[in-house]
Amino acid sequence: MAKHLSGHNTKHITLPKNHCFVCGKDNPDGMHLKFFFDEGHRRAWSRFKLPRRYQGPPGHAHGGIIATILDEAMGKVNKLRSVVALTASMQIEYLHPVPLGETLLAEGTERRIRGRRHLNAAEIRSEDGQVLARSKGIFIAIDPERMKAKFGPR
Repeated sequence: MAKHLSGHNTKHITLPKNHCFVCGKDNPDGMHLKFFFDEGHRRAWSRFKLPRRYQGPPGHAHGGIIATILDEAMGKVNKLRSVVALTASMQIEYLHPVPLGETLLAEGTERRIRGRRHLNAAEIRSEDGQVLARSKGIFIAIDPERMKAKFGPR
């Protein structure tokens, strides 16, 4: 059964507000994507439409927005293990232009874990299932209490 992923909270850390550019409901300039997850298949996903403000080439998404969505989809997968992990590196393949105003699916999946290193992957697909862009990323698990102490609410 699909569960909604709210913000960047885990069982170890709760933030009072979510200002994330991609999923933050408290960010007035954000994208406000809603992610869901499937624990059994180790995946997180979001269905969305990109408005014109994210345009790069005429009628299509800017490459930086595509990278941002792929990064978020991969990062959300870490919540399945209640881990706070930051992006160390990511590789992106832009396969086809990503259209604005059409229903799209971003899906992140867990590939492998070695210690603190989490290897995840993500795709952005059209409504008919065509893979438009894909990525692989390495995420490093961090101590959420140290992060909260250093960057938490002030």
